Formats: sequence, structure tokens, C-alpha cells
Amino acid sequence: MRGYRHLIWAGLLACAVVMVDQASKALVTDRIEPGELVHVLGPLDFTVSHNDGVAFGLAGGGGVLVILLAGVALVALGAFIASAPESNLTWISGGLILGGAAGNLIDRVRIGHVTDFILFPSWPAFNLADCAITVGVVLLAVALIWGDGEDEARDQPDRESTEPAGGEPDGT
Repeated sequence: MRGYRHLIWAGLLACAVVMVDQASKALVTDRIEPGELVHVLGPLDFTVSHNDGVAFGLAGGGGVLVILLAGVALVALGAFIASAPESNLTWISGGLILGGAAGNLIDRVRIGHVTDFILFPSWPAFNLADCAITVGVVLLAVALIWGDGEDEARDQPDRESTEPAGGEPDGT
């Protein structure tokens, strides 16, 4: 079971991301009409827009093809996480990416488009699933490029095992 612990944590995080994403979209679509702009704070506005493409509206109108590609990407990412070294950054990044991708895939299958609602000036609308995917990708890049320090910690000898029983280094 120990070897799968990171998968369990990634799965739990992914489920939490999906729940928060779907709840936020339901709340916003209940309270804001499509095209309506609600000022939140500073440059942040909420609006309801429908995206039938992929990130930032690219490949709009992809329909079934976009759904199939998203499904394949989810399976591939799950396989990657299952085979990746067990580390905190890997399961956290994997859980965020899987949860975000699943949240948007649920929208595509259920209503035929992704609901976006977070809006900053000069930037396309996005949602919490997109945020999770973005943060997850950045963390995954960090884990792949620099590691997360866990390998180095595992490679270090146990300091206590090299000290004499008195707890002080042997000074003789």
C-alpha cells in the first residue's frame, strides 16, 4: 500500500479541486447572467462566459474531439503520476492538474462547454479549474527540473546513527 500512497493523496486532491471548481461554477451561474459584469475587487471582475474550445478559447467548436483529447490527456497524466517517483511535488502537482482537467471535462460532457467566470483586464476569462491546472503545471515543472529535495534528504546518511550513544561526536 505504501507505493500507492501518493496516488491516493493525488486522487483526494483532484476530487477536492473538482468539488470546489464545480461548486464555484454553479454559484456564479446561479447569480450572474451570461455577459453581465460584476466588479469584485481592484481589476478582478466576475462574468459568465462559455468556452467550447480549449485553453483561452483556442480550437473553438472542437466538440467531441476536444472531449476525447481531454479524456486521453487525463488517462496519460494518471499513468505518469502512477509511474513517477513518489514525492510531495509530484502528487500535489498531479492532483491539481487532474482535478482541474476533470472539472473542465465534466463541463464539456455535461453542458457542451466550459464555464469561465474570472476576468482580469486584457486576459481571457478563466475558472478555478484553469487555476489548478496552471499551478499544477508550474509545480510539476519545478519537480522535474529541480526536484523537490526529497531525493537528497533520502540520500543523506542518518545523522543520529553516526554519533556515539552519548549524543556527542567522539572527540578522542
